[in-house]
Amino acid sequence: MDNRVPPRTTGPGPRRRDRHGRGMRGPIAPPQVPLAASRAEVFADLVQDSVERLERRWPQLADIDFLVLEVPRLEGRAGEVWSDEAVPLGGVVSAREGRRARVVVYRRPVEIRTKGRDERAALVHEVVVEQVAELLGLTPETVDPRYGED
Repeated sequence: MDNRVPPRTTGPGPRRRDRHGRGMRGPIAPPQVPLAASRAEVFADLVQDSVERLERRWPQLADIDFLVLEVPRLEGRAGEVWSDEAVPLGGVVSAREGRRARVVVYRRPVEIRTKGRDERAALVHEVVVEQVAELLGLTPETVDPRYGED
């Protein structure tokens, strides 16, 4: 017989299947697709969107650092302990000794209080507005005229 099957090449090329010969090997989605973003990255994007929205009205916010932390610490600055029944959703650290002022948003308490992305985005924006208002010594309605609207 002259119809021979060519030998299989086992070169260094990429494997197309897993080691059992079934599914695809590698990540489910490429990194640039939103599916691949972690919850923390999505939350940080919500905070960044809120900050960008406020920076159009308040350019001095460029001098403030905005941080996302998982949860608040039990002990605050200078040994203060928050003993309220409600867990804080955000906080402010004033500028001092060459350090810029900071606005902190706590991810887990905000996520627990919301059900969907839209509700989470609204609560994140409210927290950012409240903390910026506290830092600037203004009312939240002055910082964002749409504050409190549903």
